[in-house]
Amino acid sequence: MAVTDEAIEKIKAMIVSGALRPGDRLPKESELATALGLSRNSLREAVRALSLIRILDVRQGDGTYVTSLEPRLLLEGMRFAVDVHRDESVLEFLAVRRVLEPAATATAAARIGDTALDALEALLAELGPGSTVDQLVAADLEFHRRIAAAAGNPVLCALLDGLAAPATRTRVWQGVVREDAVPRALHEHRQILAALRAGDAEAARAWATAHVTSVEQWLRAEREG
Repeated sequence: MAVTDEAIEKIKAMIVSGALRPGDRLPKESELATALGLSRNSLREAVRALSLIRILDVRQGDGTYVTSLEPRLLLEGMRFAVDVHRDESVLEFLAVRRVLEPAATATAAARIGDTALDALEALLAELGPGSTVDQLVAADLEFHRRIAAAAGNPVLCALLDGLAAPATRTRVWQGVVREDAVPRALHEHRQILAALRAGDAEAARAWATAHVTSVEQWLRAEREG
């Protein structure tokens, strides 16, 4: 194991064991290096690496802290990877979303309250056949983000948020070349909302699956054509 990797593992072990908790300040560099049996250079490299993936927060003039370790924060690295994905991998991201989105929507059906449902209704009411693709994409992202939040699982919510980038691009392309993209998406959204209002988890799952699959099928057909 490389020296830097060993240093990373030792700091991770401190966090996993509870010796370092979210928000804690790390001991001074010299003290921590001695305690872990590391050189100060290897410790410094480990801290730099862990700060890049949002495990540690280096504050100039103040010290180094463990972050909140919230899923949203820790999964930002995945969001970056999704943003810079190569075009040929977009179908793979969509396939993952096809698994997660229906699960989140079905879970939300049993948990979502009237206030959240009314907010979703208002969001859709702002759109219509004359809506632009940009307006649809923005509303679509917010629609699904609120449903994922209603599912009550922060990890699932963060994962879906991270997968939004390729889906957004695909919807934009779809809207440019398909005249029925906006009304079709609105119809699917309203069916999802109706299932959520009814508390029907299986209908919510089915419509969410249809919604994601329609985007995936369109892109696959475009590539094969």
